Amino acid sequence: LVLLLHIAACFVLGAATAPAVLTTSLTMTMAAADGKVPVTVLTGFLGAGKTTLLNHILTSNHGLKVAVIENEFGEVGVDDTLVKQRFDSQEEVFEMNNGCICCTVRGDLIRILNKILNRKSKMDAILIETTGLADPAPVIQTFFMDPIIKAKAKVDAILTVVDAKHILLHLDDDSLQEGARHADNQAQQQVVFADKILLNKIDLVSTEHLVSVESRLRAINKMGVIIKCSHAEVPVDQLLGVGAFDLDKIVIANPDFLNEDGGHHHHHTHDKAITSVGIMREGVLDLDKINSWIGTLLRERGADIYRSKGVLCIQGMENKFVFQGVHMMFQGLPQVLRCVVV
Repeated sequence: LVLLLHIAACFVLGAATAPAVLTTSLTMTMAAADGKVPVTVLTGFLGAGKTTLLNHILTSNHGLKVAVIENEFGEVGVDDTLVKQRFDSQEEVFEMNNGCICCTVRGDLIRILNKILNRKSKMDAILIETTGLADPAPVIQTFFMDPIIKAKAKVDAILTVVDAKHILLHLDDDSLQEGARHADNQAQQQVVFADKILLNKIDLVSTEHLVSVESRLRAINKMGVIIKCSHAEVPVDQLLGVGAFDLDKIVIANPDFLNEDGGHHHHHTHDKAITSVGIMREGVLDLDKINSWIGTLLRERGADIYRSKGVLCIQGMENKFVFQGVHMMFQGLPQVLRCVVV
């Protein structure tokens, strides 16, 4: 790998491709009085625990029929693999064009939503997982700007997952600035729009650090409900069908939110210093060699690596080996070859 950027190498052994849609049938009902399908937007910075939360929701015994739209940052998709492998039931996957759901593939989001909403068998809920670098605003605007979607679906809640250990570093990272027109970086924008802030990985920090993080989050978003958790384990009844979204709150803060521009300029781009590297190869890997290579990479460039994620085939192992990492923290378990660095 040559692309070890001076900023942000999210080493995602597989990520940002096309957003995908998974549907899974689970059995409770969450009927809306107006007949609209409730939509939960799941956001949060790279490595915060969004996919872990998604798996937690889909494997919980709530009985809902849920459609999931996924969008990753990187050229090789891996999150859909990590989600799909958790289910024995059939899932349906729709690939969308490469890019971030908040900018280049917004048209695909509308197309996929229409496809889901026009099915004969109605979904109980829709979950949209954005990329770790997405601004939630354009996704929210979709449900008010498109008349067909507006008539059939409504935003139920914006859930922002926050990594308690690393969020302060990301909130102060100048490389995440979107441009002169935006005073806040992308990690801040995700907190700003949150109806509920899932303060994740609290088991990795001290009480003093947690107090500092809560204080900082509250300074950014005074109204959002903060839920502390580890491994993104939060009761589903606190996440779906909660009716937490409040458009008036957003419009008061940003009167232009529902204008054509939506308060989010059309030239929204991600800092070019933040990029990804993906590797996808057939074959098996030598455990000692891959261990040495990843260990050296994280040791020398861990501070610059926002996110690492991958599904590997290791020689001598019957199961796939799945690993995830945030900066220099790394965890892997036995569970083709995919790799991406953001």
